Amino acid sequence: MMNKGFVFLDRDGVINIDSTEYIKTPDEFRFIPKSPEAVALLCDNGYEIILITNQSMIGRKMATQGTLDAIFKKMVFGIEKAGGKIKDIFFCPHLPNAGCRCRKPKPGMILSAVKKHGIDLSHAIMIGDSAKDIEAGIRAGCATTILVLTGNGKTARTELIQRDISPSSVAVDLYDAACRIINKPHPS
Repeated sequence: MMNKGFVFLDRDGVINIDSTEYIKTPDEFRFIPKSPEAVALLCDNGYEIILITNQSMIGRKMATQGTLDAIFKKMVFGIEKAGGKIKDIFFCPHLPNAGCRCRKPKPGMILSAVKKHGIDLSHAIMIGDSAKDIEAGIRAGCATTILVLTGNGKTARTELIQRDISPSSVAVDLYDAACRIINKPHPS
Protein backbone atom coordinates (compact mmCIF):
# COMPACT_ATOMS: atom_id res chain seq x y z
CA MET A 1 0.00 0.00 0.00
CA MET A 2 1.17 3.49 -0.83
CA ASN A 3 2.37 5.64 2.08
CA LYS A 4 -0.35 8.21 2.78
CA GLY A 5 1.80 10.05 5.30
CA PHE A 6 3.09 9.95 8.81
CA VAL A 7 1.22 10.03 12.09
CA PHE A 8 3.15 11.25 15.12
CA LEU A 9 1.77 9.84 18.36
CA ASP A 10 2.32 10.85 21.93
CA ARG A 11 2.54 7.83 24.24
CA ASP A 12 1.22 8.40 27.77
CA GLY A 13 -2.50 9.21 27.74
CA VAL A 14 -2.81 8.36 24.03
CA ILE A 15 -1.55 4.79 23.65
CA ASN A 16 -1.36 3.82 27.32
CA ILE A 17 -3.05 4.82 30.54
CA ASP A 18 -1.12 7.73 32.03
CA SER A 19 -0.14 8.14 35.67
CA THR A 20 0.72 11.19 37.75
CA GLU A 21 3.45 8.94 39.21
CA TYR A 22 4.89 8.30 35.70
CA ILE A 23 5.13 4.96 33.93
CA LYS A 24 8.39 3.66 35.45
CA THR A 25 8.26 -0.09 34.73
CA PRO A 26 6.88 -2.37 32.02
CA ASP A 27 4.34 -3.65 34.57
CA GLU A 28 2.91 -0.13 34.91
CA PHE A 29 2.37 0.14 31.15
CA ARG A 30 -1.26 -0.67 30.26
CA PHE A 31 -2.85 0.03 26.89
CA ILE A 32 -5.88 2.28 26.61
CA PRO A 33 -8.61 0.03 25.16
CA LYS A 34 -8.38 -0.27 21.36
CA SER A 35 -5.20 1.81 21.05
CA PRO A 36 -3.13 -1.07 19.55
CA GLU A 37 -6.00 -1.69 17.11
CA ALA A 38 -6.02 2.03 16.25
CA VAL A 39 -2.34 1.89 15.30
CA ALA A 40 -3.03 -1.25 13.22
CA LEU A 41 -5.94 0.51 11.49
CA LEU A 42 -3.70 3.43 10.52
CA CYS A 43 -0.95 1.10 9.30
CA ASP A 44 -3.44 -0.98 7.30
CA ASN A 45 -4.53 2.23 5.56
CA GLY A 46 -1.05 3.34 4.48
CA TYR A 47 0.12 5.50 7.39
CA GLU A 48 3.49 5.18 9.10
CA ILE A 49 3.62 5.74 12.85
CA ILE A 50 6.33 7.56 14.79
CA LEU A 51 6.23 7.94 18.56
CA ILE A 52 7.08 11.43 19.89
CA THR A 53 7.18 11.40 23.71
CA ASN A 54 8.54 13.41 26.63
CA GLN A 55 10.05 10.99 29.16
CA SER A 56 11.44 13.17 31.95
CA MET A 57 11.38 10.18 34.31
CA ILE A 58 14.89 9.52 32.94
CA GLY A 59 16.06 13.03 33.89
CA ARG A 60 14.31 12.67 37.24
CA LYS A 61 16.27 9.44 37.85
CA MET A 62 13.01 7.51 38.37
CA ALA A 63 14.01 4.90 35.79
CA THR A 64 16.96 3.97 33.60
CA GLN A 65 17.29 4.04 29.85
CA GLY A 66 17.18 0.22 29.97
CA THR A 67 13.83 0.31 31.77
CA LEU A 68 12.43 2.80 29.27
CA ASP A 69 13.60 0.52 26.45
CA ALA A 70 11.78 -2.40 28.12
CA ILE A 71 8.58 -0.31 28.34
CA PHE A 72 8.90 0.60 24.64
CA LYS A 73 9.50 -3.08 23.82
CA LYS A 74 6.28 -4.08 25.62
CA MET A 75 4.37 -1.34 23.76
CA VAL A 76 5.80 -2.29 20.35
CA PHE A 77 5.04 -5.99 20.97
CA GLY A 78 1.42 -5.24 21.92
CA ILE A 79 0.95 -3.06 18.84
CA GLU A 80 2.54 -5.65 16.55
CA LYS A 81 0.34 -8.36 18.08
CA ALA A 82 -2.68 -6.25 17.00
CA GLY A 83 -1.23 -5.92 13.47
CA GLY A 84 0.33 -2.45 13.74
CA LYS A 85 3.89 -1.19 13.52
CA ILE A 86 5.82 1.67 15.08
CA LYS A 87 8.35 2.89 12.51
CA ASP A 88 10.48 4.84 14.99
CA ILE A 89 10.54 6.26 18.51
CA PHE A 90 11.81 9.70 19.49
CA PHE A 91 11.86 10.67 23.16
CA CYS A 92 13.09 13.54 25.28
CA PRO A 93 14.68 12.40 28.57
CA HIS A 94 15.20 15.93 29.87
CA LEU A 95 13.58 17.77 32.75
CA PRO A 96 10.99 20.46 31.88
CA ASN A 97 13.37 23.29 32.85
CA ALA A 98 16.43 21.87 31.03
CA GLY A 99 15.98 24.19 28.05
CA CYS A 100 16.53 21.44 25.48
CA ARG A 101 15.26 21.71 21.91
CA CYS A 102 13.51 18.35 21.92
CA ARG A 103 11.02 18.59 24.78
CA LYS A 104 7.46 19.26 23.64
CA PRO A 105 5.97 21.85 23.13
CA LYS A 106 9.19 22.54 21.18
CA PRO A 107 9.15 20.73 17.82
CA GLY A 108 12.65 19.21 18.05
CA MET A 109 11.64 15.54 18.09
CA ILE A 110 9.28 15.98 15.15
CA LEU A 111 11.93 17.89 13.19
CA SER A 112 14.49 15.15 13.95
CA ALA A 113 12.03 12.57 12.58
CA VAL A 114 11.48 14.72 9.48
CA LYS A 115 15.23 14.86 8.86
CA LYS A 116 15.79 11.14 9.50
CA HIS A 117 12.85 9.85 7.45
CA GLY A 118 12.40 12.58 4.80
CA ILE A 119 8.88 13.36 5.99
CA ASP A 120 6.66 15.84 4.18
CA LEU A 121 4.89 17.68 7.00
CA SER A 122 2.15 18.86 4.62
CA HIS A 123 0.69 15.35 5.01
CA ALA A 124 1.72 14.73 8.63
CA ILE A 125 -0.60 14.37 11.61
CA MET A 126 0.21 14.87 15.31
CA ILE A 127 -2.05 13.15 17.85
CA GLY A 128 -1.75 13.90 21.55
CA ASP A 129 -3.59 14.38 24.81
CA SER A 130 -1.85 17.57 25.96
CA ALA A 131 -1.55 21.19 24.91
CA LYS A 132 2.20 20.52 24.52
CA ASP A 133 1.51 17.83 21.90
CA ILE A 134 -0.79 20.06 19.86
CA GLU A 135 1.56 23.03 20.14
CA ALA A 136 4.57 20.91 19.05
CA GLY A 137 2.62 19.68 16.01
CA ILE A 138 1.62 23.22 15.06
CA ARG A 139 5.14 24.61 15.62
CA ALA A 140 6.67 21.83 13.51
CA GLY A 141 4.22 22.51 10.68
CA CYS A 142 2.11 19.34 10.78
CA ALA A 143 -0.89 19.61 8.45
CA THR A 144 -3.23 18.22 11.11
CA THR A 145 -3.28 18.09 14.90
CA ILE A 146 -5.75 15.92 16.79
CA LEU A 147 -6.41 16.20 20.51
CA VAL A 148 -7.68 12.99 22.12
CA LEU A 149 -9.79 13.26 25.26
CA THR A 150 -8.08 10.34 27.01
CA GLY A 151 -5.25 11.01 29.47
CA ASN A 152 -4.99 14.77 30.00
CA GLY A 153 -7.15 15.57 26.98
CA LYS A 154 -10.05 17.20 28.79
CA THR A 155 -7.74 19.51 30.76
CA ALA A 156 -5.73 20.22 27.60
CA ARG A 157 -8.89 21.15 25.70
CA THR A 158 -9.65 23.86 28.28
CA GLU A 159 -6.02 25.07 28.28
CA LEU A 160 -5.96 25.28 24.47
CA ILE A 161 -9.21 27.27 24.42
CA GLN A 162 -7.80 29.69 27.02
CA ARG A 163 -4.61 30.10 24.97
CA ASP A 164 -6.58 30.45 21.69
CA ILE A 165 -4.83 27.43 20.15
CA SER A 166 -7.05 25.16 18.08
CA PRO A 167 -6.29 21.56 17.18
CA SER A 168 -7.60 20.55 13.76
CA SER A 169 -9.89 18.05 15.43
CA VAL A 170 -10.86 16.56 18.80
CA ALA A 171 -11.39 12.81 19.15
CA VAL A 172 -12.71 10.64 21.97
CA ASP A 173 -9.63 8.40 21.89
CA LEU A 174 -6.93 7.12 19.55
CA TYR A 175 -9.29 4.67 17.86
CA ASP A 176 -11.76 7.48 17.15
CA ALA A 177 -8.88 9.60 15.79
CA ALA A 178 -7.77 6.74 13.52
CA CYS A 179 -11.33 6.33 12.20
CA ARG A 180 -11.51 10.05 11.47
CA ILE A 181 -8.17 9.99 9.64
CA ILE A 182 -9.24 7.16 7.34
CA ASN A 183 -12.82 8.48 7.06
CA LYS A 184 -14.38 5.39 8.57
CA PRO A 185 -17.43 5.67 10.84
CA HIS A 186 -16.49 5.02 14.46
CA PRO A 187 -18.39 2.01 15.83
CA SER A 188 -20.38 3.08 18.90
